[in-house]
Amino acid sequence: MISLKRWSIYPVIIFFFFVSLILTIYFGTETFVVKKSEQKGQVDYIYHFVLIPEEVDNEYWRMIEKGARDAAEKYQVYLEYIGPSRANMEEHIQVLDKVIAGKVDGIMVQGIAESFSSLIDKAVNKGIDVVTVDTDWPKSEREVYIGTDNYKAGYLAGRALIEDTEGSQQVGIIIGRKDAIHQQLRVDGFREAIQKEDRIEVVGIEESKISKTGAVQATYNLLKEHPNITAFYGTSALDGVGIAQVIRTMKPDSDPYIITFDTLPETIDLLNNGEIDALVVQYPYEMGYRAVESLVQLQKGNHPDSIQYTKTGIWHKEDLIRQKETYLDENDPK
Repeated sequence: MISLKRWSIYPVIIFFFFVSLILTIYFGTETFVVKKSEQKGQVDYIYHFVLIPEEVDNEYWRMIEKGARDAAEKYQVYLEYIGPSRANMEEHIQVLDKVIAGKVDGIMVQGIAESFSSLIDKAVNKGIDVVTVDTDWPKSEREVYIGTDNYKAGYLAGRALIEDTEGSQQVGIIIGRKDAIHQQLRVDGFREAIQKEDRIEVVGIEESKISKTGAVQATYNLLKEHPNITAFYGTSALDGVGIAQVIRTMKPDSDPYIITFDTLPETIDLLNNGEIDALVVQYPYEMGYRAVESLVQLQKGNHPDSIQYTKTGIWHKEDLIRQKETYLDENDPK
């Protein structure tokens, strides 16, 4: 016989089950749906935008996020920053698809590869404005691109190598991701710049997968196969850090020419102490800020320029102090 005491706990169990179910459904629905009239800290948000980074904790993308958040505050935008914890094409696509289903007003995302095109088109056809940031995919229906002219950036890197070196140069290239169009463009531009220089030869290319450990392994692989490398070109933000680490530990008596991308604090330190020779400088804060501004304009029915290239330049050690001050003033006015 089942005791009355045992039967008496069943209604309690059933009650908590239904409460849990209701909360799960509610918060699952609310993940990407924000009421425009909702108040958070006494702010009435007019729009709901999402910035999807290539890698959430990448310092370069955090700079883009900062620009986007400053603009979002100015324009009363509720901004979400959601993406893969590590660079991963499949997860990146899944996040984009999930955000599209969330009925947001605008999306900022890279146009990395063909697989993004159909999803960008899907978003636009659903009435969601899309701005590509850092990397464009002009074949899609994206409305605006804001970021570096990546081919030009690669070309500038190649010209810097030509101007900064003499004699025969055997170059090892470390590319962040071989499947990413912006990384390919940076390599293509570099090759274009050096193609008529008989003294410069690209002897190998390895992938870092947008990580410091990946850059270390890629550098090691290049040196193992081509021990006479005299110059390195890194196409993503953490490549220079990995290259310098390997040279410091494996070949401390060598002095290869190193040019890489972006002004992360560690990279600037390496430029300052002579372990890196030159940096390709981008303006990620400006990308994020202008991306939000463009989405706001699209929401208002305006038509901002469809291609908005941000500035690109080359830094050397001797330019560091002057350029850094100018960069901070222009790239992060706050």
